[in-house]
Amino acid sequence: MDQRTIEPQTPGPASAAPEPARRPALRPRDAATLILVDRRGRAPKVLMGRRNPGLVFMPGKFVFPGGRIELGDRHMSVAGTLPDYAEAALARQVTRPPHHLGRALALAAIRETHEETGLLVGTRAYGPPEAVPTGWEAFRAHGVLPDLEALHLVARAVTPPGRVRRFDTRFFAADRRAVAAEEPGRVGPASELVELAWLPLAKARKLDLPVITRAILDELEAQIAVDFAPHRPIPHHFVRHGKRQRTFL
Repeated sequence: MDQRTIEPQTPGPASAAPEPARRPALRPRDAATLILVDRRGRAPKVLMGRRNPGLVFMPGKFVFPGGRIELGDRHMSVAGTLPDYAEAALARQVTRPPHHLGRALALAAIRETHEETGLLVGTRAYGPPEAVPTGWEAFRAHGVLPDLEALHLVARAVTPPGRVRRFDTRFFAADRRAVAAEEPGRVGPASELVELAWLPLAKARKLDLPVITRAILDELEAQIAVDFAPHRPIPHHFVRHGKRQRTFL
């Protein structure tokens, strides 16, 4: 999406400099993120990954694993469905939401978490899926079905205009105990994430974080405090007229 459009020039003095080319506004792509939370100790810990410094988008920043929806995410078998409150919130403030949008977003978060960290979130209680779409082969190999009931919807955030990438991201959380299998070797110098760390929220906030990741950590802490109660409001972060906004779905 590096195309540029040039505005028509208004006739003027020969010495007038041409207007610079303007970058067209990028439409945000649907994406999802999964925050893994370990609540077994005195203070909750979250899994953070540092992005490869060579990447164009947020190089070297610490983030949660995630990415955009892929075609196979709309067809993967699951062991359980999203809670009703999450399905309803995910459909709000979306123009003509596609069929099973929430399901596809939750599966994208689970698949991207595996691709970036090697962790497979789901259950082995029902045996391996009989057939899987592209991108989900590891789940069949390890006998894991993704379990959407294990996910909590935390927030939604849209990348501000003017960035090299724009995403309409939904943030989910899951307990560390929802990890059913692990594949080593996914993190390293040539990977999207070059390191992983389980950190208390206070230490995670001290990392080199994108602004929205820091905000989501605050949202997460508040929702952990109420044990992800289904009646809690789901925040929506975006930028309008150059100002950051926070509303609720």
